[in-house]
Amino acid sequence: FVGRALTQLLRSRGHEVTHVSRQGGEDRLSWEELSRSGLPLCDAVVNLAGENVLNPFRRWSDAFCREIISSRVETTRTLAEAIANAEQPPRAWVLVTGVGYYRPSPTAEYTEDSRGGDFDFFSRLVSSWEAAALIPGSPARGVVVRSGVVLGRGGGAISQMLWPFRLGLGGPLGSGLQPFPWIHIQDLAGIVCHALESESLQGVLNGVSPSSPTTSNGTFAQELAAALGRPALLPVPAWAVRAVFGAERAVMLLEGQRVVPKRTLESGYHFIFPDLSRALKDIVA
Repeated sequence: FVGRALTQLLRSRGHEVTHVSRQGGEDRLSWEELSRSGLPLCDAVVNLAGENVLNPFRRWSDAFCREIISSRVETTRTLAEAIANAEQPPRAWVLVTGVGYYRPSPTAEYTEDSRGGDFDFFSRLVSSWEAAALIPGSPARGVVVRSGVVLGRGGGAISQMLWPFRLGLGGPLGSGLQPFPWIHIQDLAGIVCHALESESLQGVLNGVSPSSPTTSNGTFAQELAAALGRPALLPVPAWAVRAVFGAERAVMLLEGQRVVPKRTLESGYHFIFPDLSRALKDIVA
């Protein structure tokens, strides 16, 4: 989902893009080929791989947890090893992780310098994921983008919400008061592109909209309904969310983090969709 948007943006800016995926092919490299032959000559590597944690058709189980971890940590480790072993390493190495690194709180605000990463399954997952990307002594600039909920057409969170909201059956999850860290897909692609093209940029960037810290789940539900010209009157009770997703995953929906893109803004990135109503109108138009 994000890979398509990023590929389109990079190619529009004159970059050549090769995908690493399960299957090889034109402008494609399989993971097996990468492990066997190493990294082809390139300027930068971006890792967006990861099994969809909120897939409602997958039951929360040990096997699914292992899949979630390996699809993130192992792909990152494989790419980091390929970069470390490359005769001519790339200049930039960008990893997109998540704001699940920060502890959910109704009041705390988190910048890129805030601590986290060690209190539940998802925070520890992000810590392991980011640790797998470290390449001591590598000349490749390392950038980590901690993304919020990605909003865009044709996939992501919105695709699962549109039909209930179009039918007037949408509403906030649980209390609706929990923070809702979000970003438009064009801005997430834009931040990654900015990280690739800014020769001195490295470290952590929060991939959330500037107005994200003031957005609650209830506000999001109202704005999405307004963009569709529908009411948002039916809250989804917390017990129903837990029943569908399991207690561990439900935390991602029923609790949230106020995340501020402080370093992202300081780095000179200009958001295309800084406010929620414009972002949603663009997506559902």
